[in-house]
Amino acid sequence: MAVNDYVMVSPQVSHYADWAKGQIIEVENNPWRGIVLVVRMENGDIFWDVADSFKKEV
Repeated sequence: MAVNDYVMVSPQVSHYADWAKGQIIEVENNPWRGIVLVVRMENGDIFWDVADSFKKEV
């Protein structure tokens, strides 16, 4: 996954009712957590978590 890719954000991260689409705006290699993605949703909300909390949009 890379910057500008679209991903689906887990409900555990977003607290939305279902998986929601967002765009990656930053990828961080965090020494304690591993790969962390920062994602901007269409409504402007921003979420971040480890890459396992996101899935590539098909």
